[in-house]
Amino acid sequence: MAQKRDYYEVLGVEKTASEDEIKKAYRKIAIKYHPDRNPGDKEAEEKFKEAAEAYNVLHDPKTRQQYDQFGFAGPGAGGFDFSGFGGASMNMDDIFSMFGDIFGGHGFGGFGGGPRRPQQHRGSDLRLKVKLSLEEINKGVTKKFKVRKDIPCPHCSGSGAEAGSGKETCPTCHGQGVITHTTQSIFGMMQQQSVCPTCNGEGQVIKNKCKHCGGTGIEKGEEVVEINIPAGVAEGMVVNVPGKGNAGRHNGINGDIQVFIEEEDNDTFVRDGNDLIYNLLLDFPTAALGGEVEIPTIEGSKLRVKLENGTQPGKTLRLRGKGLPAVQGYGSGKGDLVVNISVYVPRTLSREEKQAIESFRNSDNFKGDKQTKDSIFQKFKNYFS
Repeated sequence: MAQKRDYYEVLGVEKTASEDEIKKAYRKIAIKYHPDRNPGDKEAEEKFKEAAEAYNVLHDPKTRQQYDQFGFAGPGAGGFDFSGFGGASMNMDDIFSMFGDIFGGHGFGGFGGGPRRPQQHRGSDLRLKVKLSLEEINKGVTKKFKVRKDIPCPHCSGSGAEAGSGKETCPTCHGQGVITHTTQSIFGMMQQQSVCPTCNGEGQVIKNKCKHCGGTGIEKGEEVVEINIPAGVAEGMVVNVPGKGNAGRHNGINGDIQVFIEEEDNDTFVRDGNDLIYNLLLDFPTAALGGEVEIPTIEGSKLRVKLENGTQPGKTLRLRGKGLPAVQGYGSGKGDLVVNISVYVPRTLSREEKQAIESFRNSDNFKGDKQTKDSIFQKFKNYFS
């Protein structure tokens, strides 16, 4: 386990700091590392909890005095017991409930000051895989899926209650969605809040549960979902579709659909990032004499490109902006179409063809000049070095 940092260091204040200075320092750090501002950032979450633990000790004069005198050991051998803070079990709502006065009207995502609001249940996410062609990736595509998932119960409209029954305020938490536990500690009475076990945080209970869904407000069903996949996506990317996942209990919040992208192999092009690679196989006369060739594009059209005489195998052409587009938000523009040139040498020849080629056998021009030989040797040497 990582060694705890000094609480004054955590909040960035001197040991002589006033209560108001400690309060302001904590508020600044908590807002900076709030989970709503740093979604999925575990490091920010730990800093948020660490600051809450430090403030929990230092904002109270009695516990601050004991910390100043004994450090983390606290009075006696028991030490400070704030296992709820900084641990994985500590809920962000609980921190804001305990220190709601610190944030006033500047809470995020419903975590502001005042009493905690009853919570809505969120449905789980769904995962789908979709295999796309390069042509679809180039333009973007809309796909339709028939998805089996949790949907709101049609008999109770997702409420979970029988028709005409409705809900009533939870008798355990009195509509707050949480219950408060008071415990005795070495610093006196301490209060902590937890989700109400009777209503599961909703603040209401159902009088008569729906007979079709058992009071959950959801049942299995099917839905045809249209998913827009942007141009430029790549193998392994995930497209998130908010609100199209499983329905939440009791008309709660729908989950998301996560679409995992796979790519189909293409017979014409090989993808390299946003570039496309095309292998052009030239006949010997065109390589020797030059001429125009047609290069296919991902859009389906063809480009006419003029080659100079004496085009060598291994030569590369780069056609700017003829590749794939960048995914919106992850770059701009389009990649290139890279053309790798090879020269075809026929395996069989007619007698006339053999005679024609034999006539060039002793020509110095067909044996390659010194510059070409040196270039080939250098490529060979670099390959094995």
